Amino acid sequence: MYQLDDLLYLMARLRDPAHGCPWDLKQSYASIVPYTIEEAYEVADAIERGDFDHLPGELGDLLFQVVYYSQLAREEGRFEFAQVVDGITAKLIRRHPHVFVGGDLYGAPDQARLEEAAVKQRWEELKAQERSAKAAVPEQLSLLDDVPVALPALSRACKLQKRAAQVGFDWPAALPVVDKVREELDEVLEAMSENDPEAVAQEIGDLLFAVTNLARHLRVDPESALRAANAKFERRFRFIEQALREAGRAMEDCTLEELDAFWGQAKKLEDPASLDD
Repeated sequence: MYQLDDLLYLMARLRDPAHGCPWDLKQSYASIVPYTIEEAYEVADAIERGDFDHLPGELGDLLFQVVYYSQLAREEGRFEFAQVVDGITAKLIRRHPHVFVGGDLYGAPDQARLEEAAVKQRWEELKAQERSAKAAVPEQLSLLDDVPVALPALSRACKLQKRAAQVGFDWPAALPVVDKVREELDEVLEAMSENDPEAVAQEIGDLLFAVTNLARHLRVDPESALRAANAKFERRFRFIEQALREAGRAMEDCTLEELDAFWGQAKKLEDPASLDD
């Protein structure tokens, strides 16, 4: 069975200037980023579908992205893969002092078990210390500094809101957020009535941000919820397509009422007890 060292060797061979793969030799950090994002989503998709037979393969694809960046950095004399491993190991030891007493990876664990809330609080405190240490000008440090800009918009909105909530900048409960969602929807309608495309786009963004906030208060991951909604829409739309094919009809020739009737059939097949979503 191949080991991690074999994968590192393979990557070096692919990037060998004389005998490597022409496609791999053309790649850069930036050109690989889209593949990294895609592979991360494929891991998430396999987990959500419970497809554990294919999960090792998807995790391997994601691991290869890390190996790829490390090889590029090695060629430029920036860092090696070993430094990536060392960095994450050291950081996790540092952030779990309740497990690795005195920073000793192989030492005896702390016998005093912490509650989950205490663990989360300590984790955030340690992250804050790390952000402060990284800041070029500590006085200009922001709680939002290390929220990645490249995150999907819904995920980033949720993360920004969680950070702000750490210092009390948050709604006290879910119901006031519902009022905020209604307020933002009213503002969308107002912008629509004024026929102002720029204002509509801005208000739609505010509405999505408010809905994300509501999801967070209800302990629902908005990114996962929207992916599930996408999958549900796709299943039902495919049902309509198949039903029309069997009936020998084209979707373009159907009225909206007819299509909606097929949609109702798809909903009933999925959950006969629930026809209101």
